[in-house]
Amino acid sequence: MITRLITGGRQWYVARKRFLPEDKRLSKDAMVSLFIHFCFQFGASMSGIFLTLYLWRLTESLWINGMYYIVNYAAAPLAFALGGLIIKRKDRMVTYRLGIGLIALFYLVVVFAQEAVVDYYVLFAIFGGVAGSFYWAGYLTLMYDVSTERNRIRYLAINMMVFTLAGLIGPALAGFIIRENEGLQGYTIVFSIAFFMFLIATLGSFKIKTKASHHKAYYLKFVGLLMNKNKRWFKSLLGFLTMGLFQGIMLFLPNILLFQIVGREDLVGYLGVLYATLSILTGIVLTKYGREERARKFLVISTIGYVAGTLFILWKMTLITVVAFMVLYSICSPLQGNTITSFYFRLIGALPLKGQLRVESVVMRETFLNCGRVISILALILITEYSGNEWLPWVLFAASITQIGIVWLLERVPEESEEKEAA
Repeated sequence: MITRLITGGRQWYVARKRFLPEDKRLSKDAMVSLFIHFCFQFGASMSGIFLTLYLWRLTESLWINGMYYIVNYAAAPLAFALGGLIIKRKDRMVTYRLGIGLIALFYLVVVFAQEAVVDYYVLFAIFGGVAGSFYWAGYLTLMYDVSTERNRIRYLAINMMVFTLAGLIGPALAGFIIRENEGLQGYTIVFSIAFFMFLIATLGSFKIKTKASHHKAYYLKFVGLLMNKNKRWFKSLLGFLTMGLFQGIMLFLPNILLFQIVGREDLVGYLGVLYATLSILTGIVLTKYGREERARKFLVISTIGYVAGTLFILWKMTLITVVAFMVLYSICSPLQGNTITSFYFRLIGALPLKGQLRVESVVMRETFLNCGRVISILALILITEYSGNEWLPWVLFAASITQIGIVWLLERVPEESEEKEAA
């Protein structure tokens, strides 16, 4: 049965490939990267959501959950800079494999530490931040390398669909496992499965060969000068900081809100299936209708969706309103994320040295994004600590309003022919 499914899937892909123009097709390395990312996200979606709930079950403290993510994201820029240095000196696959391996080790330590995670949550946050930064520094650079200007929107959309499909299966399975086991034993099983998925991803990464870089110079110390000279690039980085203001809160708060309302981890996981399905459908639409000239329109739509969603929670905090908010977020998040990432990759190619600054660009992207996340989470926990949880919806609403700025910050990158005419 499984063999038939694999054979049928392969035949469908070959038939589908014939209808695609040559420049739109994905390379072998691009396909392998999608498989690895699926394995990674499967493990991450099982463990990431429920690590938040694990900390909540042990402490019921929004402060500890928030501080965990603040420390995690604060450690990320330095780790990204180090990961970028390794990419320049060695190869992006070295940083990539280190990241996957460290994440696997992270969850293995969580399995053995169990309740002691709370006592050392700062150290776990730093460890997780470094491991995740290595992974994303390698993967974001790899995404640029295995795609082209002609197929990048399609590759990013398929990548998002694969990412979301894994995110669809993972939480539902994890929720079921936790529900079927007493106490915190289910969490231990979930973290163990995540460890093995990251191990598979590490082994799969060896299918992509390393390529020795001929440009080993690391220009990170010159990014300040480049920001001053290239206003379009600097404004795009501010766009990522703005995106982080909303994304930081969304990475952990909704699952806590849902758990507080329903009181069951498995229901949180099953609702995750609904959200992931909507994101996949959005990805399918993007693969068909995604165009550079529609970028600003997509950003406007996503911002309207965010603001409309937070209005539900401002009105009343119930299961229906939280789910309605998450439905809108699940549709708008890939719309915004794919658009701004595709724009940024296009902008990297227009920077001086023609693509040689891709590593430095990835490092700066994540630095600004994580700064936004830290600012929003810190604001959230400080406001709720001193003013009460009734301010949570207002913090979400304010963060959603800031997304309007991205529409203004992202300027269109002119074609080479247009630049020559202007010159």
